[in-house]
Amino acid sequence: MGTILVERFGRQVRLTEAGEVLARHAVGVLASLDAAQEEVAAIAGLRAGRVRLMAFPSSSATLVPKALAMVKRRFPEVRVTFSEAEPPESLGALRSGDCDIAVAFAYDGLDLNGFQNDDLDVFVTRKLLDDDVRLVVPADHPLASRESVGIGEVAAEAWIAGCPRCRGHLVSLATAAGFAPNVAFETEDYVAVLGLVAEGLGVAIVPELILRTAHHPHVATPRLQPTPKRTIYAVTTPDLQRVPAVRATLEALSASAIQMSTDGHRADEPVAQPV
Repeated sequence: MGTILVERFGRQVRLTEAGEVLARHAVGVLASLDAAQEEVAAIAGLRAGRVRLMAFPSSSATLVPKALAMVKRRFPEVRVTFSEAEPPESLGALRSGDCDIAVAFAYDGLDLNGFQNDDLDVFVTRKLLDDDVRLVVPADHPLASRESVGIGEVAAEAWIAGCPRCRGHLVSLATAAGFAPNVAFETEDYVAVLGLVAEGLGVAIVPELILRTAHHPHVATPRLQPTPKRTIYAVTTPDLQRVPAVRATLEALSASAIQMSTDGHRADEPVAQPV
């Protein structure tokens, strides 16, 4: 403390004025330390804790709710907050400390959402599942009854494109097939995408994860051959993955992904009422 706190007086030791001041605060200081220790123990024992989860929109209707429900059932005192963001934004939030877990995706042949490899080295990625991408055509389209279609067979069609990364994926697939897609409409609302296709305004490619909840009775979803896919990851940092609440949420995301992969659902069948 930079000054004398006790003094010897014969065989006794007594407090100086500075020592008496410190003693008055000691009870409060020790109580605060006890409280801090109890809070930390609660977090370590999953009797408390907070996890900030950020995920892209199509996962927030399927993969994420199952995981959040698992965490709530097993650890009711752990609070998981959730917000939506496409992968570049969510990984940026993870880097800046504004979230603890980002659910992100990468298409075939691309790194995780535009980050350079050096940037990805600071993250820990856990693969959750592979998500096939389907062609979506009007129900009365000549190709609607086909089980599989080559993307070159719809090269002359008008296209409806989704999010920026999804548009980039469409252009990449088309380029590989030798054509430039005529993108007539752009929307990040996949319900709107299906509605536009149903009215015969174009065709689209849509991940199966979206087709699990967004379904339209007047579209068909033949498989593309070869089948493009995107891989979905849970991303965090090496230190955060050791936090018990974060680790529990990562395990729940993995369990949710396994359940979705083995539930026998076909992407062209609705799992909810038609939208």
